[in-house]
Amino acid sequence: MSGIKTFEGAMIGAEGQFAIVAARFNGFITESLVNGALDTLRRHGVATGDIHLVRVPGAFEIGPIVRKLCLSGRYSGVIALGAVIRGATPHFDFVAGECARACGAAASETGVPVAFGVLTTDTIEQAIERAGTKAGNKGAEAAATAIEMTNLMRSLSK
Repeated sequence: MSGIKTFEGAMIGAEGQFAIVAARFNGFITESLVNGALDTLRRHGVATGDIHLVRVPGAFEIGPIVRKLCLSGRYSGVIALGAVIRGATPHFDFVAGECARACGAAASETGVPVAFGVLTTDTIEQAIERAGTKAGNKGAEAAATAIEMTNLMRSLSK
């Protein structure tokens, strides 16, 4: 588009520290997401010492910790990882909805990019597919989003 200045986040040269907030519940899924996120951050130039991993009991607890980390002023980006798998009760709707709402609110309130890598699936099989098999690794995708958004926010501040 001739004459239009376009801003876009780069996928290399991410500066600053990144936090990963990972739920322990459904840990067999979440660990694959964490590993994917760590690999992506490192491959895109984030030093191991600039990555902090915070564990929380479950997806419902992710939001308040994401907010606290964003408010700390310490992190360039925060990555939320977990897995909420639908069951026979409406519990899924409350947990998944509140987790997404709280993460979005933290990003909006603080201006710190929050990448949402919390799986919300109907079945365990769907979660496994999104944690590194057929459907890729959503933890890796969330980390890539965090890098891109961090660089975009930085470029818009110049």
